Amino acid sequence: MLEKFVPQTQFSSYEDFMRNFKVNVPEDFNFAYDVVDAWAETEPEREAILWTNERGDVRHFNYAELKRYSDSAASYFLSLGIKRGDCVMFILKRRIEWWITMVALHKIGAVAIPATHLLTDKDIIYRCHEADVRAIISVGDMNVLRNVIRARPYCTSLQHCISIGPAVPQNWDNFWQGCMLASKFKSQKGQNKVTDNFLMYFTSGTSGEPKMVMHDHSYALAHILTAKYWHNVHPGSLHLTVADTGWGKAVWGKFYGQMICGATIFVYDFEGRFEADKMLTAISNFHVTSFCAPPTVYRFMIREDLSKYDLSSLEYCTTAGEALNPNVFREWKEKTGIMIYEAYGQTETTLVLGTYPFVEPRAGSMGLPNPQFNVDVFDSEGNSCPPGEHGQLVIRVDDRKPLGLFKEYYCHSELDKSAIRDGWYYTNDVVWRDEQGYYWFVCRADDVIKSSGYRIGPFEVESALMTHPAVVECAITSVPDEVRGMVVKATVVLSTEYIGQEGPELVAELQNHVKQETAPYKYPRIIEFVDELPKTISGKIRRVEIRDRDHEK
Repeated sequence: MLEKFVPQTQFSSYEDFMRNFKVNVPEDFNFAYDVVDAWAETEPEREAILWTNERGDVRHFNYAELKRYSDSAASYFLSLGIKRGDCVMFILKRRIEWWITMVALHKIGAVAIPATHLLTDKDIIYRCHEADVRAIISVGDMNVLRNVIRARPYCTSLQHCISIGPAVPQNWDNFWQGCMLASKFKSQKGQNKVTDNFLMYFTSGTSGEPKMVMHDHSYALAHILTAKYWHNVHPGSLHLTVADTGWGKAVWGKFYGQMICGATIFVYDFEGRFEADKMLTAISNFHVTSFCAPPTVYRFMIREDLSKYDLSSLEYCTTAGEALNPNVFREWKEKTGIMIYEAYGQTETTLVLGTYPFVEPRAGSMGLPNPQFNVDVFDSEGNSCPPGEHGQLVIRVDDRKPLGLFKEYYCHSELDKSAIRDGWYYTNDVVWRDEQGYYWFVCRADDVIKSSGYRIGPFEVESALMTHPAVVECAITSVPDEVRGMVVKATVVLSTEYIGQEGPELVAELQNHVKQETAPYKYPRIIEFVDELPKTISGKIRRVEIRDRDHEK
């Protein structure tokens, strides 16, 4: 399957990779037909998904089944009047229906909008209004259903609410009943262009309202690199990406690239908070070979006695979503013998920077550029920054859009003009690169702290604080100061054993610790202890909320 789209799949070095990696993009490519149905035709028994949950239920799902169920769902959606170009939002957690729905919507040319179960009724109303959502498909969980029910009267575009069960509220459509009664699906292969609208995500909104990021059908092909050269999967791999299906990371690690490469997607369906012991047990029992998780997950895992688990099947570990603390990198390697390969990307992109099998990881570095993107680091004047200098990460946008870059901010052309200037897409992320070309994350552009003439990135101070045993989580922001302009503030969540010790002695201990771990001028002059940090519904820390609150005082 992979060779259909990538002429050269093996590379001897990063230089060879940059020169010769290429993806062939057909004019009428559709992932559902050209990958899922293609596998179903050539290898119907090939395992697409291995699904399990906390209760121990297990389901093996092959491509013949995925085609059959997605055909029924596509026919059902068409019978409801959902058509090409319509926006359909679905809140399906890690249920198997998520994959069925995604493939079905791709088949009929509707725009898929995966959404998290953490959305409130106000979030749902906002999304329906902005995207003109025609239908919502939901898990039969009353906590989720209740918010959709509250939102529905205010969503004038919403024509159908569909539940996969077990609960199906009054005046809702029943997903499985509709699929069973659906007529035979008539394929629409070849009816879309690769440039047609395909998949849309709402950004997490760390500052301001979420933006609507639209991708076209080529986006799925861009994730070949994600799966093959970052997750390092191959036919026979069992790959687990820890991500809720409401976020873009799910299609990075639970769908497109892995299926094109012939790997099996492992799904561990759990409710509530992540528990390291249960995740490690699942990896051990099912012999997961490739694992990807945000740094937070690794931080919890290294606190466990890893000798209790059989991790011998693990071949490769990766991370993204936030910058990786070098101490976590080193401790995971010491305890498992496996390095963590980091990468960087956005909702608007696929993988932009990464550490690939033929690249030596550097603890804390996001890695080297993806050959699909021409990247640079610009200062405030639009000049390329030399090694070691902080600037904004940018991606070259020529007349032809780079493979993997988003199509547009849907219905908001003014946002496109703000983000894409003079032929470059501005990521709004501050980074620097070293002499060997490795890139290092600093912070979001609006999070930079200017104090006494110094420019301080929150991540480097947070990384220093996180090496102290008292700190579970922290956020670094700025507070106005008459002398220095701004001073560094740390908002800290304490570990259990330090709760009750908040006071001047612990503040001084943490400040001195930072001075030992990084340049002394970066230490937090103010430390506030809190029970929890404000976060977006995707779990990202909202520094802007802390900053705005402090600036208003």
